[in-house]
Formats: sequence, C-alpha cells, structure tokens
Amino acid sequence: MTTIGIVTKPRFPRTDALLGELLDWLRRKQKTALLGSSSVDNNRDDRQGGDARIAAEADLVLVLGGDGTMLRAARLVEERSVPILGINLGGLGFLTESTVDGMYESLDKVFAQNFHVDHRLRLQAHIRHRDGQQRRDTALNDVVIGKGDLGRMIGTRIHVDGKFVTNLRGDGLIIASPTGSTGYSMAAGGPILDPRLDTTLVMTPISPHTFTHRPLLVPGHLALEIQVTSDEGGTVTLDGQTGIPAGRDEVVTISASPHRTCLVRFPDRTYYDVLRTKLKWGDV
Repeated sequence: MTTIGIVTKPRFPRTDALLGELLDWLRRKQKTALLGSSSVDNNRDDRQGGDARIAAEADLVLVLGGDGTMLRAARLVEERSVPILGINLGGLGFLTESTVDGMYESLDKVFAQNFHVDHRLRLQAHIRHRDGQQRRDTALNDVVIGKGDLGRMIGTRIHVDGKFVTNLRGDGLIIASPTGSTGYSMAAGGPILDPRLDTTLVMTPISPHTFTHRPLLVPGHLALEIQVTSDEGGTVTLDGQTGIPAGRDEVVTISASPHRTCLVRFPDRTYYDVLRTKLKWGDV
C-alpha cells in the first residue's frame, strides 16, 4: 500500500492539526497521500489529490470522521475493492474501526497486513421517471423512499421479485443493508442484522398508517419494486446524502449491488464488541 487516500469530515476544525501530523508521518513511511476535496478545504496549502484520484489510484482510504464521512468515502471507491480504515471523530461510529489515539498503530497494522476485510453488501437503486429518464445510484446503508415537502403521508405499492406484497401509507419506507440496519432502520424499529448476513435486506416502514405493517427481511438477490402512488410524490434518499424526487407512479427498483465495500477490521474486535460499546449493552 503506497498510495493513501484521505477523506475527512467537512469543515471540522479538529482535522487541520491532525492532517499536518498525518501527512508528515506518511511521508516518513514513504507513502503518497491523496487528499479528498473536503481535506483540501481543511488544508489548503496541500494541492495533491482530489476525489477523482482517490477513486482511481488509492490503495487504502483513510477516513477521519464519523459514519457519514465513511459513507461518502465508500461512494468514492464503490466499484473498486479498496480497503477503508475509519478513524472516529464523530458520534456513534458504527463503521469506523479506530480512534485518533490509535490511528498510527492502526496504520502500522494495515501496512504490515495484520488486518482482515469485511466485505459489506451495497444496495443499487434504479429510478424510472415518467418522462422516460432513468437514474441509477448505490448506497451502503440504506435507500429511503420518503414523503415530500408538504409533510403528508406518502403512498407506495410494494412488489418483491415481481410479486405484490402490500400497499403502504405512512412517512415512508427504508430499504437497509445489514450494515445499515443499525442506522435509520433501527431508529424506526427495524432489527439489527449481523453484516455477515450478506444476502439479506430489511424493509422497515416509517410510521405506517396501518399498525400491522412491520419490518420484513428479504433475500438480497431479489428485486424490490416500490411504486409511488400518492399525488404529492416523494423523495428517494441514498445514504442520507443524495436526494432524488420521485413523482406519482414512478418506480424505484432496489437490489444488492455486485460491488462490495471493503472495511478494515482488526482481529481483536468483533461486530458484537462494537454493538456492546456503541449501544451500551450490559451497562447497569
């Protein structure tokens, strides 16, 4: 690993000092650093890098931030099997693996190949608009079909593998990957999925009008079709970062992507350790 892409939390003052020390340390290790667009904003004197170069050239992506920054980094290298190491500067940090205090030790482990990779399922969404235009995009955590600006309930018609499932009215519907099951889906009452359930998706209604609508696990190789049926339309949001309007009768098809996001993990910590720590399980 000779080329290290660095993605930071945008407009976060703490990264300025961290970046300066980190770049010096990487130079001593004879590594080439590529700074993403948000990192350049924080450190304007360094004009190397850019998101496009990270996407094309990085051997490792180092993320200084929280889960939102991790999701952005994962999007940059979504079609390449590039390991991503997250250093938590945010809140919960389900996707990050290390802290600032342990950053250099973690990097040394990675350079010594003393780590393993979690291959996390990504979602792909295909949106078909009534005017014939189509939009394709991907997400690591979730795809959310939500209500529009007026705040009224959104109506949807749901098919799985071409078979009708239900009509749903409420604030929306979350389609989450196992990785995203600890995000918005969990907050809306959905189950937590072990990321090793690589072929499972969870559909979680958001404040459904009919109480009997419950979260539903679906095989990831099947296509989920969600048709917007309300006149007001709604919005399709991917990983909370990209929003696409969806009008009445427009269809969103969601399935597992052929690509995976590669997260750096160390042998001394399991996914259940993360859950206990982040969710404070067992605290008395």
